[in-house]
Parts: sequence; C-alpha cells; structure tokens
Amino acid sequence: MKFLKLFLVLFVIQMQAQQGGMWIPSLLKGMNETEMKNLGMKMSVKDIYDVNQSSIEDAVPHFNGGCTAEVISPKGLILTNHHCGFSQIQSHSTVDHDYLTDGFWAYKMEDELPNEGLTVTFMVKIEDVTTSILEGTASLSSEAEKQKKIQENITALSNLLPKENWQENKIRTFYEGNQYMLFVTETFTDVRLVGAPPTAIGKFGSDTDNWVWPRHTGDFSLFRIYADKNNRPAAYSKDNVPYTPKHFLPISLDGVAEDDFTLVFGYPGKTNEYLPAVAIEQIITELNPAKIEVRDKALKIADNFMRKDNAIKIQYASKYASTANYWKKWIGETQGLKKSNAVTVKRESEKTFQQKITKAGKEKEYGTVLADFDKNYTEIAPYALARDYFTEVVLRNTELLSTGYKLYQLEQVYKAKGEQSFTDRKNNLIPGLANFYKNFNSTVDEKVFEQLIELYATKSPKQFLPQSLVNVNAGNLASEIYTKSKLQNYAGLIELLSGDAGTVLTNLNNDPGFLLVKEIADKYAKEVAPKYDEINVKITALQRTYMKALLELNTDSRIFPDANSTLRITYLEGVMEKYIPGDYEFDVPEKLVNLYNTKDYGPYSENGKMPVCFIGTNHTTGGNSGSPAIDDSGNLVGLNFDRVWEGTMSDLYYDPSICRNIMVDIRYVLFIIDKYAGAKNLITELKLVHPKKTNSLKKKNLK
Repeated sequence: MKFLKLFLVLFVIQMQAQQGGMWIPSLLKGMNETEMKNLGMKMSVKDIYDVNQSSIEDAVPHFNGGCTAEVISPKGLILTNHHCGFSQIQSHSTVDHDYLTDGFWAYKMEDELPNEGLTVTFMVKIEDVTTSILEGTASLSSEAEKQKKIQENITALSNLLPKENWQENKIRTFYEGNQYMLFVTETFTDVRLVGAPPTAIGKFGSDTDNWVWPRHTGDFSLFRIYADKNNRPAAYSKDNVPYTPKHFLPISLDGVAEDDFTLVFGYPGKTNEYLPAVAIEQIITELNPAKIEVRDKALKIADNFMRKDNAIKIQYASKYASTANYWKKWIGETQGLKKSNAVTVKRESEKTFQQKITKAGKEKEYGTVLADFDKNYTEIAPYALARDYFTEVVLRNTELLSTGYKLYQLEQVYKAKGEQSFTDRKNNLIPGLANFYKNFNSTVDEKVFEQLIELYATKSPKQFLPQSLVNVNAGNLASEIYTKSKLQNYAGLIELLSGDAGTVLTNLNNDPGFLLVKEIADKYAKEVAPKYDEINVKITALQRTYMKALLELNTDSRIFPDANSTLRITYLEGVMEKYIPGDYEFDVPEKLVNLYNTKDYGPYSENGKMPVCFIGTNHTTGGNSGSPAIDDSGNLVGLNFDRVWEGTMSDLYYDPSICRNIMVDIRYVLFIIDKYAGAKNLITELKLVHPKKTNSLKKKNLK
C-alpha cells in the first residue's frame, strides 16, 4: 500500500461554509503553507494564488456553476469531467449523430460546437469583508432583522466595491455566517465543445460503478473558451477568438507514486461537517430513506424504457444520470454514517464541547446550544420530511408536475404583481419550456407519476396532504391526468398560455394537471413552508453560534482534518475484465479493445500498463468534479471525478479511514485523445513535461 500526500484547496464556494480539509487559497500563508511544505510541496503559496501575478488559480475556473475545470493550453482549451459536460454532449446528439455513443472530436477549431447557456467563471480576487458585512448587526436581537441587515450590507458592498464593467462582485459566507469573503469574478459565455469520448469510456460502468471503487472510467471532456478581440467575455460570435489565459497547467507524463505531494484545486459546493448529532440522526433515519425511495422508483421506470428505446435513451440520458447521482450518493452516505458510528461520535464530541463551555465559564453564551438543537430538530422533523417529499415528487422527479409548478408560480406572480409582470414571466418561460419538451416523454412520465404520487399519498405526513390525495387510487389519477391535461406536450402548453392574463388563468384552472399541482402546492405553501422556514431560521442562528463556540473554545486545535491519502491505481486491464459486449454499462468500443490487445499506448504507459484511475483520501464534495490534481511543482497529474460510496458521508462527517476520492490519471486522458481519437491537433496544444526525470537529472548534475 502506497501513501500519496494530497492537500485540498477550497477555491470559490457556492453559498455555504466549507468544512474539512478545504482551504481558501488567499489564506494559505502560515500554518497551511508550512504543512504543505512538510508534505513535499516545492512551489510557494504565491504560485497557487497571487492577486498581482499569474498563478494556478488563474487556470482553474468554475464550470457552468456546478463543476470545476482547468485550462490546459495557451489557446483556452479546458478539461473537465465527461459528466460535467454531459448535457452539452447530449444536446448536440441525435439518433443520426449520437455523440453520446460515438464520442465527438473537433479536429479543427471551426468544427467546435457552441453551447447556449454554458458558462466558465474565473476568480480574479479574494478579500475578507466580514467587518463591513456584519456592521450594524450586533445590536439586533431578531434573527430575521440580522439576516435582513446582512443582505442589505451585501447588496450595498457588492455595488460599491471596485471592479471592471465585465466583472462581478460576489460575497459568500463561511463558518456559518461568522466570516464573509468577497470574490471578484469574470464569466465567459462563449464556450464550445471540443472533444468527448464515447459514453462507453467517459461513463464506463455507468450507474453500477458510480460512487464505488475500483473505477475504470475515462470521465473527461474538452471545451474551449472564446473571447472578444480584447480577450474579454463576449456572447457567442463567429468573430470571437480563443481565450488567452493568464496561466495554463503543464501536464506531467510521470504519474503519481509513493510520497508524492498532490494538490486538489476546485470549487466544492456545500458541506455540513458541523451539524449536531440530532441532525445527522434525522438524516439517517428519516430524510435520506424517503428521498432514496422516491428516486429508486423513478429510476427503475426510466431505465426500463431507456433500455428498450434508443430515442428515449438519448432523451433521458442526462436526466437519468443526474437523478441517479444523488440517489446512489444518499445510499452510500447513509451507510457510511452508520458504519462510522457518526451519531455516537458526535454525541461524545458534544459532551466534551459542553464540558469546555463549563470550564471556560461560557454557560450564558453557549450553555443551551445543544439542548436548543434537540428541541428545534424535533419540532422541524415532520415539516422537513414533507418538504423533501414535495421537492422530490413535485419539483424534481415528475416532469408534468414540475412544469405545472412553474405555471403555478406564474399565477402567483399575477396575484402579487399584476398583468405586466405576469406577461413578462410568461414570455421568459415559454422558450425554456420548448427545450424541456424536446426531452419529455409522456408515456414514461405517466408511469413515474403513478408510482411517486402513491408514495406522496402514503408516506408524506398525512396532516399536510391535499384532499384529492387522501385515499387516492394513483393508477386512476394518472390515467385521468395524462389523458386530459394539456401539459403533456408543447402544443398543449402553448394553447394554455395563449391570450391575456385572464384567459390564461381561466385555461389553467380548467386543466386537471394544473389543478392537481395547485392543490398540492397551496397546501405546502400554507402549512409546510412557513413553519419550516420559521424553525429553520432558529436552527441557522444556532448553527452560527455553535460554530463560533467551536472556534472560540478550540483556538489551539485544527478544526479541519488533515488530508493524508491512500493511493491505489487501476489499469486498462480492469476495463477489459469488466467488458461485457453490448451491455448498457460495460460495453467497450472496438478500437479501445484493439489498442489494448496491441498494447499501443504511446508515451502514456507505465511499465507496459495503461493507468486509468487512482484513489486518495481527499475531502471533496459536489462541485469538485473536474478539479485538477496538481503535483508539487504545479503540473497536472489527474482529474477528480468521484468519491467511494460510503465516503460520500464526508459532506456531513469526515472520517479518513472511510472517505476516498477518485481521479482519472491524466495519462489515460492523453491516451484517449491521442491514440483512440487521433486528435493530435489537441495534443500539440499542450505542454507535456517530465518533472521527475528533470528533477532527477538536476540532482545528478549537482553531485
């Protein structure tokens, strides 16, 4: 067993504080830098982040708001995961040109495909603005008043702080509202698809292997950023030119080995590492099981149709993958939390926390925090469960209902703001729904509806059910809705939305699909959402106080766990061992089989074998998909794409004995681009290096 020293850097976040071994690049100086140097890092922290000079952070953008990418050439070529670019690959696919099955490669720049709505965002500067954001909040006793004042300060400061006119100021919270950071960003909107392996490589193992080890998945895709003649963000135009980056990552051909230092750099989404034991217990016993059951039923129905009809397979490929991703994640998360005894461990930790409060004489400030957690989580339980059922059944997994809810919101706009706002919202809604209906199949959705409405009626807290779902026959209701509702297709939708506000609202309120959504949503809006929000505000305030206490009472401790990782590597042999000709998840392209049989690996092999993936103990989360694994000198060695199943609990509880992240070996990426796709035009753009050989030669010359 080998050990790989990895250190995870937090880059830009979504909305919540990041816990665990995740660090803000502007704050690496000091203890973090010392630790990184001790682990073997040769570069300085200024090589990672420097507001005045080009550095690694300039090569690591946020990809489409949910993933990470890295710039790998001086011509704006970026690398991310196949699953991060999956919806773009799918949108360009047809039965005649099936890029999901066959892959896509642009052998010249004019063949690169534009992607409406796709964005790539770079971070320009980071600054601590906590004092300004919290100004005027200390004297406020109401949590609602505090949050209102904080939002006012955020809005004012975002507008006042200097930036270029093509840039944006974003202020995000850390430590549950105890710290606020400003991120100055710039977003590019002309991002074109350059290359993607076939799904048999980019998604090899599909949902069976998702969240598990060993993996043999070439989970990567290539895009290119285009800019105007001044190298600034611009809408798509044939006149745009490839973006010239401030920095791009050289690519190491030497791989990873024992005692190598590796830095994982990315945009992690949301973790809740410091939730109390009572919250974790509620997730394990109530919330996760409910969400898992809903998605399990929806996925089985979709999978059955997809395996029988290729057109449906293309329609539902991206949606299915998205739904399955967190379904399987919640299963593994629950198993990991149970296996690690997370609730028991947290309760023991909370006993120690209570003792520290007493010892420090802080009972007045923090003495009732844990008891208040217990009280509020007990009170919120039925509302949280009802909220999850509403979200999973109505908003996410039954497409007729989710479309109906958009129209329900349209009606609410009319009631709140009048006809002009209604018309504006309607006109904005129609184009997006046109795209939605391209991938909608009424037959599939009816079967999903029948199963999920049955769950909603029998498993969601009964006190929040609308009358029409009490003792409902789900099969009969599904037949009625999908026979009579005009929400089944785009033509019917346009018919409903034609005319002035009064006509539209009359049409909607005569449609059985809309009326069902309205009844469910009204019940939720009146009896669930207000009470949930009321209690959740109290929990949010408690969490901030709890975090403040942890920081205050543990000044000599590292709140974040270290990231020492176990390295294991998989090879192309493992792909062939799993190979099942014609199988939906484990088929292999004939050309890849031939390359394996002839051992035609080019310069990318290691001791006659083709590395595919490696594994480490990094604290990663959603948003780290596509994150680069960078060596001690700033070279790219891998591409993060997954975690092991039980280790997905790291969003809530990090245990280095269980938590593992999975990365594609960069040499496998190069092998697929070069030997499989023959896209040598892309290889020539890259800077390929042999840092270990270079360092070895330097040491030899010094002797």
